[in-house]
Amino acid sequence: MKKRQTRLKMHSEFMTDHNSTNIHHKQQTMDAKLMNRAADNIRVLITQMVEKAKSGHPGGAMGGADFANVLFSKFLVYDPNDPTWIARDRFFLDPGHMSPMLYSVLALTGKFTVEELQQFRQWGSVTPGHPELDPERGIENTSGPLGQGHAMAVGAAIAERFLAARFGEAVEHKTYAFISDGGIQEEVSQGAGRIAGTLGLHNLIMFYDSNKVQLSTMVDEVTDEDTAAKYRAWNWNVIEIDGSDPLAVAGALETAQREKEKPTLIIGRTIMAHGAVAADGSSLEGSIATHGQPISKAGADLDATVRHLGGNPDNTWAIWDDVKKLYADRREELNEIVKAKRAAYDLWAKENPAKAEEFKRFIDRKLPDLDWDAIQLKPNMASRAASAAVLSYLAEHIGNMIVSSADLANSDKTDGFLKKTHAFLRGDFSGAFLQAGVAELTMACLINGIALHGGVIGACGTFFVFSDYMKPAIRMSALMELPVKYIYTHDAFRVGEDGPTHEPIEQEAQIRLLEQMENFSGHQAALVLRPADAAETVEAYRLAMNNWDSPTVLIFSRQDLEDLPGENRRKEARQAEKGGYVVIPAEKPQVVLVANGSEVSLLCHAAEELKKEGVEAQVVSVPSIGLFMRQPENYRNQVIPEDAKVFGLTAGLPAALRPLMRGDYEIYGLQRFGASAPYKVLDDKFGYTTPNILAKIKQFLGLSC
Repeated sequence: MKKRQTRLKMHSEFMTDHNSTNIHHKQQTMDAKLMNRAADNIRVLITQMVEKAKSGHPGGAMGGADFANVLFSKFLVYDPNDPTWIARDRFFLDPGHMSPMLYSVLALTGKFTVEELQQFRQWGSVTPGHPELDPERGIENTSGPLGQGHAMAVGAAIAERFLAARFGEAVEHKTYAFISDGGIQEEVSQGAGRIAGTLGLHNLIMFYDSNKVQLSTMVDEVTDEDTAAKYRAWNWNVIEIDGSDPLAVAGALETAQREKEKPTLIIGRTIMAHGAVAADGSSLEGSIATHGQPISKAGADLDATVRHLGGNPDNTWAIWDDVKKLYADRREELNEIVKAKRAAYDLWAKENPAKAEEFKRFIDRKLPDLDWDAIQLKPNMASRAASAAVLSYLAEHIGNMIVSSADLANSDKTDGFLKKTHAFLRGDFSGAFLQAGVAELTMACLINGIALHGGVIGACGTFFVFSDYMKPAIRMSALMELPVKYIYTHDAFRVGEDGPTHEPIEQEAQIRLLEQMENFSGHQAALVLRPADAAETVEAYRLAMNNWDSPTVLIFSRQDLEDLPGENRRKEARQAEKGGYVVIPAEKPQVVLVANGSEVSLLCHAAEELKKEGVEAQVVSVPSIGLFMRQPENYRNQVIPEDAKVFGLTAGLPAALRPLMRGDYEIYGLQRFGASAPYKVLDDKFGYTTPNILAKIKQFLGLSC
């Protein structure tokens, strides 16, 4: 058989001395013929799924089937009766377009039915074109944007090490990742590889599906780098094998499992469209054409391919009896493995009741009682400084929180958290701070992975302007409904001397678009909060820490902010839980002044001046526009009456406030990039002074200035 000959050729060409001489237990007991047959069963299902859907990516999925089969039938440890068991091994798929491979192997485990496979890429299907988070079915991450999936795996591996450092062997497990040529090329892979190697994540095992074919070109046309050397330079254990040989795959996995110092990269040389043939029996393997369309459109004959793979063209959706038995036997093995692991945990819990109770609280998403009023605040603090005070308190009271910064901890003030703990080091995860280095997207992906693991609360900080680097990961947080906390400082043009490259003008409007969306559970896709003073900052964190339905974006100032007026500011700021509230009330307001963040105090000053002239102005702070817009209409009408004249003020694009506006309104905002100068000079040059804003309001009201 040509296919078998190809396998043997690749095996002899790519096997290393290490892998050819280390034949371990699973290799010794493994029936290679049966393993090949199971992989071929997966390949047949892949071809049928894509063919029926008339779209999809069969080629890579067919090539990766051998690894998926070996992993799921021999190595991956999970509880067949409790899919979300916290101590399970995780499998993170990076190339989401290879979803037919994942769905097919999960069908062999019993997680999907053949009928569900037949609905691939259809409306309402549980088998969408790219996998969507569904741990109950064995899907640990939403994937599609290349590079992010394996970076999430790095985050999950960090979470596992963090928990293992606190609760020991009882919670230890492995994290597996699957990456493709495209994922290796994505820039985020550099950050993920660097951090995993630096931290010595030996619990992380990644398979690189190296089939040398991309969607529109061959890999060697876009890169000639030595991937193995690159990962070895990052302190990875690298194993190179024939990725189509189940014995080689098993040997590599066993070697990786014994590694105690480094993460492992298994470079598996695989074959695009493995097993695809034309009607005359000629091979379609390795063809670019098989990457992104049904193999029949690429010139393959479906019936001939099914026969070549050992299937029956008259029963193409079958799971073959011997393959069924392979996975049924594995299920029995898993029941015994899990039984033993759970017994070990129960013994540990009996000997360590306090720790066991704490661990249960972590995985149940239960916060301890927090006294938010105990957080010490100084008058007229920058909201980033208030954020530091809150983070310091959280570090002392929440034992399962990890905070990260992209080399800006002393400026974004996440060092408020760091000062109460210490950063992770290679082999030492007793701290709770992740120094990500200058790698914002990587950092965000890692925090997503930490959240996906469960049992750990993840937060990360940087300057707000660098949220641009992180948008893909923030979007994935929203899609997966992850309670990640994004901490952004240096908002608006008041970054000052750093100039327009560092002054976020359009970023608030961009990030607030997520507030206008719903996630799949019907919740606000993201909670975005830009507090107006220190008291609101504390309330923003309270809302963030209690938000388990979506990511939270916190936007803080670099410069000091005046405390808003009020008799009991801390108590009054709690009204921010409704997204917006009245700071200065007016019985019959002639104008309602609306803002968030640093602009609110400016409107308060304007309102005082208007009052001197007999003009009643109601001042409203709206730290979360999305949350406010989801309040009952009668409440929104109390805060911003529908018949009122409304003047909005923002230090960014006017579009950020537009969802709040109705009837007769005007928004004063910035519609240009910033400039380099002290922020008070910029306030003057851009018109963010009490006299100018007062004049703009009076002009809007038709009053003489």
